[in-house]
Amino acid sequence: MNLRAPKRKGCGILNDKHFLNLIVENQAVIVETLKSANIMKNRKLAKHQAKEQGKHLVKLDPWYASSKTCHGCGHKLEAMPLSVRKWDCPSCGITDIDRDLNAALNIRDKGILELKSPGHSSLLMEAA
Repeated sequence: MNLRAPKRKGCGILNDKHFLNLIVENQAVIVETLKSANIMKNRKLAKHQAKEQGKHLVKLDPWYASSKTCHGCGHKLEAMPLSVRKWDCPSCGITDIDRDLNAALNIRDKGILELKSPGHSSLLMEAA
């Protein structure tokens, strides 16, 4: 499973071609809809492409605390500055948690839960 996608040169966002490839190559694509960076310039194109391919595009709440929630136990830190790249969970004791990998795992798991929620579970069965 690829938790990291190719990035546009000199930029922290995916370009349209890479994003559309993610849709084609996977049954579902789960994205964090950040306010500070558009995941894709043309969101309607992504939604259309996913529907056309029979895939699912899950957009998570921009306020979901994916980086500062421990993937191991679910403990959520009050605050975490962007400068913090690794942290230790005060609840379960996991150390050296990589901020980006932790966020990717949380985003994946939250997206899967959303796909399994009422109204989505039958769609998930059809896609399998």
